[in-house]
Amino acid sequence: MELFVLALLVNFFSGSLYSCYGEDIKNVSYKLPTVGISVLVRNKAHTLPYFLTCIRDLDYPKNRLYLWIHSDFNEDKSIEVIEKWADKYASLYNGVHITTNSSSGRLHKDEKSSIHWSPEHFKHVIRLRENALEFARKMWADYLLMIDADVFLTNPSTLKELVSKGLPIAAPMLVSDGLYSNFWCGMTDNYYYKRTDDYKPIQRMEKQGCFEVPMVHTAVLVDLRSRASDHLTYNPEKIRYYDGPQDDIIAFAVNAKNHDITLFVCNDDLYGFAPVPLEDNHDPKSDFEQLLNIKTEAIGRGSPLPLDEHLQDYVKYPDLWKFGCSEIYMINLERRNERRELMELSFKELGMDVKHFMAVDGRNLDMNNLKDLSITLMPNYEDPYHKRPMKAGEVGCFLSHYYIWEEIVEKRHAITLVLEDDIHFVPYFRNRFMRLMREISTLDWDLVYIGRKILLDDEEQYATQHTTRPLYSYWTLGYLLSERGARKLLAARPLDRMLPVDEFLPIMFDQHPNATWKAHFQTRNIEAYSAAPLLVHPTHYTGQEGYISDTEDSDLVTDAPHHYKNELSFFELFHCKCHESNEYYVSEKVYRRAFSSGAYEDLVWEVAASVRESYAELRDSCAALQCAADALGDALPRPAAPCDEQRRALQACYAAHELQPLKCHHLVKEFMRCARRHALHSHS
Repeated sequence: MELFVLALLVNFFSGSLYSCYGEDIKNVSYKLPTVGISVLVRNKAHTLPYFLTCIRDLDYPKNRLYLWIHSDFNEDKSIEVIEKWADKYASLYNGVHITTNSSSGRLHKDEKSSIHWSPEHFKHVIRLRENALEFARKMWADYLLMIDADVFLTNPSTLKELVSKGLPIAAPMLVSDGLYSNFWCGMTDNYYYKRTDDYKPIQRMEKQGCFEVPMVHTAVLVDLRSRASDHLTYNPEKIRYYDGPQDDIIAFAVNAKNHDITLFVCNDDLYGFAPVPLEDNHDPKSDFEQLLNIKTEAIGRGSPLPLDEHLQDYVKYPDLWKFGCSEIYMINLERRNERRELMELSFKELGMDVKHFMAVDGRNLDMNNLKDLSITLMPNYEDPYHKRPMKAGEVGCFLSHYYIWEEIVEKRHAITLVLEDDIHFVPYFRNRFMRLMREISTLDWDLVYIGRKILLDDEEQYATQHTTRPLYSYWTLGYLLSERGARKLLAARPLDRMLPVDEFLPIMFDQHPNATWKAHFQTRNIEAYSAAPLLVHPTHYTGQEGYISDTEDSDLVTDAPHHYKNELSFFELFHCKCHESNEYYVSEKVYRRAFSSGAYEDLVWEVAASVRESYAELRDSCAALQCAADALGDALPRPAAPCDEQRRALQACYAAHELQPLKCHHLVKEFMRCARRHALHSHS
């Protein structure tokens, strides 16, 4: 047997008031307690880079910490990861004791797989946990943190917070999939898990604090300073009259109770995450999917798992693809960088090839000058919940979706996924989404929600095993849209009677309860479905800490009728389709003024009037579109600046095909789409 042991046990009781990273432990006139951290590692090369990074990041003086790590029965690179991390960071700690066994083989004699909890497997884990406990006692540690190698303490203050509570045994509540966590609120007389009414309020953090419970596991801080702690054990053979299973965590909990040592779980902060353990009959490779679930959950909560740069080579990401869609869009406001960065992390983890679509910001819409029809809000619109007119943020939100619908039609995208930027993905999203795609391939559909606020859940009828026919719903968190569906939405001319996009969509599949609003749209023939269960949810709900609404936190739109005098209006005047015509030149007067004047905004409207006069004669050509593009490009260089690449391509095309401008029509539309969007972002 080959054993590798690294022991750096130096001056255990020496220390200072500063950690290895120089953080000042303020308002403390004494040294913090010494803490041992015990970890058992088996086939965790995929979790160790994150786990060890979280351990490194703990805001606790490293000269008051020592690590006890044991790893064996591996069939991956767990030992290599541990040793690489130790080479870099072990010297920072009071002590690091690492034992690895590379010749143990892959399985215990009675195991069917590495996740099979056979009797020999249990005995081995019990023996190792007992060794860690005894080692901590011999080192005169004040505390022992017994933690699994797939726990991610994303809150650096976790250890300091738990120590400060002064509890005999305390576990930080860990977030996982669904209702799973690292504590029980009830235990039967036969030592099985018992459901209680107390569990959900604690797990969901509806009640916060530290709560007495019969069982904690996975990450447990034990106070070794009391005499009673000398009786703690993981070994059932040391427990008098024990009649429970050969299980380390149950034996520990029962023995603690026998000696009147209370166990607590603390949920007063978001401490970290842990995956749901695999069952004996699962494929060990499923642990990678469990880790992905935790990573996307952590991202959705704004606490992505940290990753040390020295361990990045051990993390692999899937190849990017479009999940069977022609395009995937993520709508994001330019000023919401934090949302975009979190979403991009999720896309990277999931392997989603996503196009960032810059949202129209309601803050930049000019609501005051009401001239020259552009957008008209629906008369007498009133928000059903807040009883108020439409807000600027809702206008921007609608336009963001609207421009995507335009692009779907122009680029002939067969299937498009549209996502907003404040969502998190459900566990096993990839598998569930592809299952949805297979099911809807048998349906005649235009729109399929994957995220929304369901108002009449019990009344919705199933169309397939995992889809329903949606009734009136709120939100547009995520949806699939066909090219036919996009054409139907545009054909309704919603800019002539605008209302919020999540009110417009139910109208279009004829499930809106407001008959007055529906009457504005005579053709309501969208074939709509919804994923059931839903595949994305909001990252925050109204009233939660961190909740931000870019629609609610914007100005009301008042003084109907409502129009916008800005670059958007300018573009809407010249939105036309190109037919078979080679007419190219608009009046020399229009071009001369467009290229020579510096009176930018005033000129736009003068050019608009001139082009509008010529437009009647050029109805079947691209000339008006070209003039509009040139006018904005030259008369409004500031908002058009982000579109220089498109403009240069357009000008080069015109130079090459001076007498056949139709060959450049696709570049005209690319330039217009870009300039129109950026004009809105830049307008103030």
